[in-house]
Amino acid sequence: MKKYFICLISLVILFIINIELAIACVSVVGGLKIEKNVKPGEEVTGIIQLKNIGDSFCEVKIYQSDYLFFSNGQNIYDKPGSIQRSNAKWVSFSPGRLTIPPKETVSVHYTAQVPDTPDLKGTFWSLLLVEPLVKTDDIAAESKDKVGIQTVIRYGIQFVTDISDTGERKIRFLNKELIDSDGRKSLQFDIENIGGRWLSPKVWVELYNTDGLNVGRFESRQLRIYPGCSVRHKVDFKDIPGGRYKALVVADNGDEYVFGARYDMELK
Repeated sequence: MKKYFICLISLVILFIINIELAIACVSVVGGLKIEKNVKPGEEVTGIIQLKNIGDSFCEVKIYQSDYLFFSNGQNIYDKPGSIQRSNAKWVSFSPGRLTIPPKETVSVHYTAQVPDTPDLKGTFWSLLLVEPLVKTDDIAAESKDKVGIQTVIRYGIQFVTDISDTGERKIRFLNKELIDSDGRKSLQFDIENIGGRWLSPKVWVELYNTDGLNVGRFESRQLRIYPGCSVRHKVDFKDIPGGRYKALVVADNGDEYVFGARYDMELK
């Protein structure tokens, strides 16, 4: 099993304003991932490289946020250090605001100081948000007799620290629902991480008929789940005739941790 994980989330926010302008002058260089496996009391350092991909100077600000996501589509971006497993207060970075010349690359330095707490276990995470700034002078100069959409792209770098190989691996299956949409039958269910460490299980459903014969294996997407978060899976049953079936839902984390649930259902 991987001992750490991080991903970058691209957040796109649309504002209706009186100009035709797209703010996408910066990109994050180097794979967009920061991965740290740490011990209590350890300090780790590194850099994030930002490149100005535009033809003019780009001003950027960097700030922190906590982050939670849920199977109903809700995302929570909260004050740094407000969630139980936030590591935002461990992480410092500099500079927090900078101007990047056209086509050039600059570095943002970060330090993560893990608390020297012996019973610290599991996964902790937060976001470093990178956001280009729009100058009001530029808006005024561009806005004459124009109506359009300004697109601001924020990069949310998810900074995740795992404490060695600690943290309970445990999930819960929720909210099973059989869906029939235009004759296409699917099983929808949610998975919640109720443990203390991130998981990214491969998920599939095996169907068995009333004679106990396996009639197919149907796979879902592989999604990461952080402690206290949940995701939604939807598995389509293609070319399966109507009837009664037993569904075995399997979530295999790729190690000794394999989770399952059984459901009785009827396809009409």
